[in-house]
Amino acid sequence: MKTINDFNFKDKKALVRVDFNVPQDDQLKVTDNTRIVAVKPTIEKILKDGGSVILMAHLGRPKGEVKDEFSLKHILGEVSHVFGQEVKFVDECVGEKAEQAASELKNGEILLLENLRFHSEEEKGDEGFAEQLSKLADAYVNDAFGTAHRAHASTAIIAQFFASTKFFGLLMAKELQAIDKVLKSGEKPVTAILGGSKVSTKITIIENILPAVDNLIIGGGMAFTFIKALGGKIGNSLVEEDKLPLALEILGKAKEHNVKIYLPSDAVIADSFSNDADRDEVNIYEIPEGWMGLDAGSKSRDQFNDVLLNSRTILWNGPIGVFEMSNFSAGTIALGDSIAEATKLGAFSLVGGGDSVAFVKQFGYGEKVSYVSTGGGAMLESLEGLELPGIAAINK
Repeated sequence: MKTINDFNFKDKKALVRVDFNVPQDDQLKVTDNTRIVAVKPTIEKILKDGGSVILMAHLGRPKGEVKDEFSLKHILGEVSHVFGQEVKFVDECVGEKAEQAASELKNGEILLLENLRFHSEEEKGDEGFAEQLSKLADAYVNDAFGTAHRAHASTAIIAQFFASTKFFGLLMAKELQAIDKVLKSGEKPVTAILGGSKVSTKITIIENILPAVDNLIIGGGMAFTFIKALGGKIGNSLVEEDKLPLALEILGKAKEHNVKIYLPSDAVIADSFSNDADRDEVNIYEIPEGWMGLDAGSKSRDQFNDVLLNSRTILWNGPIGVFEMSNFSAGTIALGDSIAEATKLGAFSLVGGGDSVAFVKQFGYGEKVSYVSTGGGAMLESLEGLELPGIAAINK
């Protein structure tokens, strides 16, 4: 893997693709700077070498139009604060103004370019636009794992203009190493937890990870499709009727690969999809009509805990209950506790995918697991075994 550690940036300008698509409040102030903090080691390495940094990023979905609310000038203060120095800003990313700002940049300085997506050519993967961007620097660094699955001008096309000076940033390298640990080099037993609502969104992940894992815990709404396929009564629980044969097929494939599948044995049920609904805890195969499963029950939590404490490598993608409602969050909290404990005992734990990352942040598990992925879609596509355009472009 060709990373920035393989190059000395002294007197060089590095064009660094970062993922600064950060959440903001009504005043356009950054409410979560995780993605900015995540690239700090890459920026520090380049500056320490004696080089300068030109940051390029996108924010929101302006769809090729200049819209003030999506201007990166609004996050400039937070970027400067995180990096501990004043970051310069230019309200263009290509053309004369951007080229002048880049040429005037001195060693040790950082320049932030305006939103790439103010130009429709960015998302189209336009080669001419990529070439214009490439004129700004001597080297190209991709440290935006969150956009690595997009074949955009700044993430994939641009790399061809830097034959020998294109590199992965340190964040990107950590992401790839974490996924590699789960799929290839992780210490056994390897346990994957897949939650969330639908089997259909996880089919390719399940098929790709079966040869790599020893245990697969299936929870959340998608578990009910498996339970019904096995003849269980699931009441009004979420189910994908057209995926019942597929669920049985997956269970069969798991057996072929000697993978132990763990489904919840009990469920916390409710008589409506509401935090204030009447609740009960029942055998997951015997949910009465008019009731729906919204969380894993206490027996399931104990069983999952036993599996996780005996695991050495853990992948977690998706909650196992409706954790957004306090009365149905206990299962996912217990899972988080089990993963935290396993990590403390020396297991490697990777958390990825929107809802599980949101849970980890909301409930303070970020420091208790080994790694929290910064890329939702990119992480999922990696787990599906796809080579991401942003990765392929550096590896060429």
